[in-house]
Amino acid sequence: MKVLLDTHILLWWLSGDRGLPRRAGQVIADSDTAVVVSAATAWEIAIKKAVGRLDAPDDLLDALHANAFGTLAITAAHALAAGLLPAHHGDPFDRILIAQAQMEGLTLITVDQRFSKYEVDLLPMH
Repeated sequence: MKVLLDTHILLWWLSGDRGLPRRAGQVIADSDTAVVVSAATAWEIAIKKAVGRLDAPDDLLDALHANAFGTLAITAAHALAAGLLPAHHGDPFDRILIAQAQMEGLTLITVDQRFSKYEVDLLPMH
């Protein structure tokens, strides 16, 4: 399975937060799972960290590497697809994740219920 982590899922994983759903933790920890983090997630973390709205690792790239997580660049095709999505969700970072998951055939791990309004493969949390 290839999964794309929403920002909160990544941060919960890295910090060992108990908010991480058990199913998400199992899938991420599974050695057969290829875990990918979007450049949009790194961008969102950097922006929110810079303005003091988020506590996140200073060494995010090192943390991704230590966890053997891959990274996914944002392409022009991803950006155009995100712009064409129905307006169920206004967060541009989340919209790019949805478009990337759709286009790259990735299962998205999130607890954000608004994602279910899109045709995107979501990890069931049950």
